[in-house]
Amino acid sequence: MALDQFALLEVLDALKNSDVSDRIRTACQTIYQALVDAELTAVIGAGPWERTEARLAQRNGYRERTISTTAGDLELQIPKLRAGTFFPSLLERRRRVDQALFAVVMEAYIHGVSTRKVDDLVKALGVDSGISSSEVSRICADLDAEVGAFQDRSLAGTAFPYVFLDATYCKARVGAQGGRVCSQAVVIATGVTADGRREVLGFDVGDSEDGAFWTSFLRSLKARGLRGVQLVISDAHEGLKGAISSVLLGAAWQRCKVHFLRNVLAKIPKGNAEMVLAAIRTIFAQPDATHVYEQFDTIATMLGRQLPKLEEMLRDAQDDLLAFASFPTEHWRKIWSTNPLERLNREVKRRTDVVGVFPNPEALLRLAGSVLIEAHDEWAVSDRRYLSERSMALLNERVIEEEVVTAQLLPA
Repeated sequence: MALDQFALLEVLDALKNSDVSDRIRTACQTIYQALVDAELTAVIGAGPWERTEARLAQRNGYRERTISTTAGDLELQIPKLRAGTFFPSLLERRRRVDQALFAVVMEAYIHGVSTRKVDDLVKALGVDSGISSSEVSRICADLDAEVGAFQDRSLAGTAFPYVFLDATYCKARVGAQGGRVCSQAVVIATGVTADGRREVLGFDVGDSEDGAFWTSFLRSLKARGLRGVQLVISDAHEGLKGAISSVLLGAAWQRCKVHFLRNVLAKIPKGNAEMVLAAIRTIFAQPDATHVYEQFDTIATMLGRQLPKLEEMLRDAQDDLLAFASFPTEHWRKIWSTNPLERLNREVKRRTDVVGVFPNPEALLRLAGSVLIEAHDEWAVSDRRYLSERSMALLNERVIEEEVVTAQLLPA
């Protein structure tokens, strides 16, 4: 359906008053909207305000939808019908995460755990008339296959000197239909490759963040080919520490600086918090490993005069807290905490909070996995490295030298 003369003149005025990039975006938006309206006219057999015997349905307003394109974000109006649904064939109906969220919500809806929040979300996703259980099953099967393939992909052929581990918690119904609501751990592993790029190595959902679950998870990474691990960064969860030491043999462990400072705050009087944190942070502000260890000893002794238990806590954690100092100085800020993984955790949490309580752990894995796969894909297509290739080359040279020395020391 061609635009009429009046509409074309309005578009022309808009283009005159905008710069080049806005002109392209405005033109694209106009063309997309015209194509959407033309397709609807063909589907229902009548244009706006047109009365024909061939009309199959009637328009019933619009819903706003933002489409991301290389020309920019296009704000489109997707027509709604009084009976049935319509979605333009020109547009991708849902992205992966949207599909996962849609499937989770509708699965909850079908299983009888619907709430007003779920109903509102279904409408926001553009499905006023609901969806059949067979359609939900089809979407779930497609997503489960994609998530499963990503979980099982081979990691062989690439070394990952740095590995980050963490978990976030969500609620899901466990057991028979409508079972009890339990907290479920979504465990995530990310790694930095030998050339400085980041990857999501794996993820899983389990009953708890205990040692057995972490051990099984790390063994699955090893079975898929994880190798070359020099340093593992995580919090000080006992089960996780035990799993790292038993599965990732030969790798050092860096206790997350941020988690450690939180533990410190829980052990000291509130009035001392600012002074203590400022003092401990000076340890991490040193220019080289020698000064890091000297400053650590100075700060531990100084704080011990007033807070002897804090000094004991610091000295017990020294080796694990300062593991970063054995690696290139350029890497320190990127490897002494799990902050990069925390940001990924927050994105998973933001998405899963929309659902609230998942109908089952499989639905939680489906949505969390879809979010993590999208993050992995974004890292893959980006030219930006987490750590520079030059600095990673220095680390790799050091590793090779250590391997040569070790081989020379071994008996023939």
